[in-house]
Amino acid sequence: MTVLLATFVDMPDGEPGFEALDTALTARDIDFEWAQWDDSSVDWAAASLVAIRATWDYSVRAEEFLAWTRTLDQSRLLNGADVFQWNHDKAYLTELDPVPTVPTRLAASHAEFAAAITEFGTAVIKPRVSAGGAGLIIVTDPLDSRLGQTLRSHPSFPPVGGPWIAQPLVESVRTRGEVSVFLVDGCVISQVDKLPAGDEVRVHEWFGGSSQPVPVDPAIAAVALTANAWLTQRFGRELDYVRVDLLQYADEWVVSELELIEPGLYLDVLPANAEPFADLVAARLT
Repeated sequence: MTVLLATFVDMPDGEPGFEALDTALTARDIDFEWAQWDDSSVDWAAASLVAIRATWDYSVRAEEFLAWTRTLDQSRLLNGADVFQWNHDKAYLTELDPVPTVPTRLAASHAEFAAAITEFGTAVIKPRVSAGGAGLIIVTDPLDSRLGQTLRSHPSFPPVGGPWIAQPLVESVRTRGEVSVFLVDGCVISQVDKLPAGDEVRVHEWFGGSSQPVPVDPAIAAVALTANAWLTQRFGRELDYVRVDLLQYADEWVVSELELIEPGLYLDVLPANAEPFADLVAARLT
């Protein structure tokens, strides 16, 4: 039984720290291969299981990527194309009530941007379809010229149908940072704390951010489990894997994003994450 781990052209061998996952799968006698999702020579239909792992160009090729996931046998695709369709657009953040979430407003016009800035004081504007903080701007003035530039065009996504969200700037990201909680098969397995560099608010390493594995905080894990329970109800099944990103806002931990498509397992700083993920793959093959 062959497992195909979907990646993209810039990471043909897999995500950072892929060696840990390779070792864990090999230890379980699982036949696997990393394959680029858009490689037409790959016989995806022959795979016993497909796991989306490092398809990190999906946000700039969203429709193509989502169409490809729909061609796969959904019974052999971890999480599933319906989950990917829902999760790829950050508008999902407006649906999570009663899960505690960073306040999120959809914005498709200057008036809606202005309303969000008035509401939040300082607003974070980002494309609805994006990854790693690409295209994010911070504004305090509805007349900021960057808003007009954002409305006219965006390098990572065509400005059709108002593809932006607005959120308050969560100041604690600069001090406490962002937290990622990993769940596999409904169970919390680990936590990674992430800090931005300097005055940056984006924690991604592309912008100088750093990540560190830490013991799981029960209070933070409880919020992640609440989000996971909501997802189970939303999709009518337990998802195979979930990464919940959280920020401290108004003295409570709230969801900043749900990563359900291709969340990095942070194997380069937390190689132990490979073990439960490999167990998941083995269980789905039986």
